[in-house]
Amino acid sequence: MMAQCMLSALVVLAAVLPSPCVALVAAPGNRSGSSIVVPLMRRRKLGLTQMKGSSERHGKAQASEYYGQVSVGSPAQTFMVVFDTGSGNLLLPSQECTSEACTGHKRFDATLSATATQIAFADSPDTPVAADGTRDIVTITFGTGEMSGVYVRDNICLGDGGVCCKANFVAATEESDEPFMLVPFDGILGLALPEMAEGPTFSIFNRLVQSGALKQALFSVFFGNEGEESEVLFGEYRQERLGSELHWAPITTPGYWQVEMQDVLLGKDRLGLCSGESKCQVAIDTGTSLLAGPSEVVEMMVEKLQVAEDCSNLGELPTMGFVVAGLSLELAPEDYVAQHDGICTLGLMALDIPPPKGPLFIFGDPFLRKYYTVYDHAKMRVGFALAKHTKDGTSLLSMRRAARRMRSRKKVHAKAI
Repeated sequence: MMAQCMLSALVVLAAVLPSPCVALVAAPGNRSGSSIVVPLMRRRKLGLTQMKGSSERHGKAQASEYYGQVSVGSPAQTFMVVFDTGSGNLLLPSQECTSEACTGHKRFDATLSATATQIAFADSPDTPVAADGTRDIVTITFGTGEMSGVYVRDNICLGDGGVCCKANFVAATEESDEPFMLVPFDGILGLALPEMAEGPTFSIFNRLVQSGALKQALFSVFFGNEGEESEVLFGEYRQERLGSELHWAPITTPGYWQVEMQDVLLGKDRLGLCSGESKCQVAIDTGTSLLAGPSEVVEMMVEKLQVAEDCSNLGELPTMGFVVAGLSLELAPEDYVAQHDGICTLGLMALDIPPPKGPLFIFGDPFLRKYYTVYDHAKMRVGFALAKHTKDGTSLLSMRRAARRMRSRKKVHAKAI
């Protein structure tokens, strides 16, 4: 009900405010924009991993989805969506979609929104569908499935309605059963750079940035461990989430939040994978449940690590480091190995992205639970810091230090870490 009231106020304000976005909840002492936290739910379930990869075995190893609330229309219709830095559009099932993949989720009904406009073409984002009904139909593929839909323009509010935009989105008229029938969320809200969207008006974050609705032109992501709160924070980042100083890397190719990686390390051994002129490229993707990379690299890593299915060698495995902007961002074995019912599997997925966007490595959920990430649109960079986890009063940093102390004593039970 509160979100509906906020959206009603937005409709009235839209007539007098020239900006496409409004901030309805301002941060204390802030005059030039606000910030808003969108809490995220975590659920372990096979889903988005299957959209973006093809490895059945690894897809089942460590699949988690983090999703939160978005509201669309007047009065508000609320949906649970993945906030996905690996895609560019807001995708929601529409009332016109009658497949089981859609009917099993909440569907957007444009006829119930006083502010909805059916849009004919992506390159004319303000032009309504004409009387003859001519319009574009877009098809978007997701590895093992696809969806088709039409363009709609409406009020879109993040979280409980603290920041709202007038923006365009894709309303699905068809969705394949796999993977959409399997996922616990309704849709996807793309947070990639505008180049990944159907057009500038389809990028929700871009609309917020252009309007000045946010305190800063950035957002930050904290993925909690089991039992912890998770969040996307728009407009700033939280110092109290940082377990180390932020380490910044520049965007190399706008579209994905993509940065250069100089090498991959296993323990202290450099693998020499990124010796070409363009080095390796890695995308930080909140919508991918695993780490991913080119199939030949993943096969080589699987062979080198030899993770025992019964977890018997977990304490003997090396750290895995990714050298970004001169700093090795390390994952401990407990970060990159998934453990379930006494079975261990390597949380790496083979993913071959063809040129010109690929080949590409992906930092998915295992990396994002270890590192707090900041996505700076103004300076076109991504920031990395160790995430300060509060579950059980410990942090991953202190866990790593304890692990080093245990190994230095050469105790055999170090493998229980």
